[in-house]
Amino acid sequence: MDTVKVRVGDSVFETNKSVLLRECEYFRALYRSGMVECHQEEIHVRNLKAQGFVIMLAVGRGERPILNGEEILEAIECAAFFQSEPLARHLQDLLNSDNCLLMYQASATYGLLGLHEKSAQFIRNMYRDLQEDLKKLPQELIEHVESLDPSAFVAVGSHSTCTVDELPLAATRTVCYLDEDDEEWKVLTALPMEASTSLAGLTVLDNQLYVVGGVHGVDKRPVDASFCYEVVTNTWSLLPGPRQPRYNFTLIGLEDCLYAIGGESGRTTMSSVEIYNVPTKKWSFAASLPRPVAGVACTKAMSRVFVCLWKPMETNEIYEYIPKQDAWVLVSTLLKHQSYGHCMVAHRDNLYVIRNGPQDDFLRCLIDCYNITTGQWTSMPGHYGNSKGALFTAVVTGDSVFTLNRTMTLEYTIAGNMWKPRKEMKGFPRNGSVWTFLLRIPKERKEGIAS
Repeated sequence: MDTVKVRVGDSVFETNKSVLLRECEYFRALYRSGMVECHQEEIHVRNLKAQGFVIMLAVGRGERPILNGEEILEAIECAAFFQSEPLARHLQDLLNSDNCLLMYQASATYGLLGLHEKSAQFIRNMYRDLQEDLKKLPQELIEHVESLDPSAFVAVGSHSTCTVDELPLAATRTVCYLDEDDEEWKVLTALPMEASTSLAGLTVLDNQLYVVGGVHGVDKRPVDASFCYEVVTNTWSLLPGPRQPRYNFTLIGLEDCLYAIGGESGRTTMSSVEIYNVPTKKWSFAASLPRPVAGVACTKAMSRVFVCLWKPMETNEIYEYIPKQDAWVLVSTLLKHQSYGHCMVAHRDNLYVIRNGPQDDFLRCLIDCYNITTGQWTSMPGHYGNSKGALFTAVVTGDSVFTLNRTMTLEYTIAGNMWKPRKEMKGFPRNGSVWTFLLRIPKERKEGIAS
């Protein structure tokens, strides 16, 4: 029997048994047990509200509903009761500054550990904005947040590989982090000699930094070696490189996988995409992009990967990679004359496309916002200063956007339909392109670095 009736509170739901087995450990355990409930026409679930079950079924159908406070509480209770990992992951995707305290306390109450830790880390990263409201929570919850390491803004310049003889001259081959208290850039680690960040792919996944590919010298010989940096132990490990040697590609990490998107090989622009499975340490080819592209603008929002492709002279297209279909699907199109999306970042369910200004003016960027829930575009008013490519280094944490160049680190606050300058700090004194990202650096490491 494929159809199952489930009574939750006063409501009866008729759904597919396979959906319940896929979504919930509760039902998998129930049917494995052979208990009498398995053979009844109707399974009765007591002491649970129907709204949470409705939300769980919607997520099971592939929907991504945005939830208000009451719905979040019922969804957390439902996810904990039914041990529904997909619903728990969706709740993690919904974390924001408006609901993180609610999610943190409720997930502690119902024992939803993954959401509890994600909420705590989110609050820690926004501690200065949330500390007054955090004081209203129980003391043990406050202490847990304060025990965590906040994410730090990290940068590394563009460097080719290095020989032993060149090492004394390579003092700038370092990964640095911004100490916001001292407003100083401090060295976190040195790059391995064999590592190149010149036209390489860099990304952070599960608080580990990955450096993939890149080039040697001016003739752009591809680097085969790839590296992973473990911030807690301050160690680098060697990884296999992509099957197709590539440079000037985009690397992004999501759910145990690294995506190497497009790029160049032998001065030929490619559309191919490869995925590195971190647990198995193997690369495999995925569906290619609709057309060849190098250095493509890419971001992830709500556990989804998006790229911004350009068709001359005015078409910017947003594509999403759908893992279950192994396909790139066109999401939306933005028509702006001679304007190219150079960088894309995400905040909540919004994608921000940062593009050059009028007449290829790269010093005055324009920003357009696409909401992946409503499918609506909005143009942010005014121009944004982009001296020396600062906006192309944008990184989002909490409700803040960090950008930098050689002269200044500028933090914006995302407020409504604006990015409002919030704080200026010291710039990153490196020539050439700069890579930026976030890493949680243990307090002990920072104290060791400072000494």
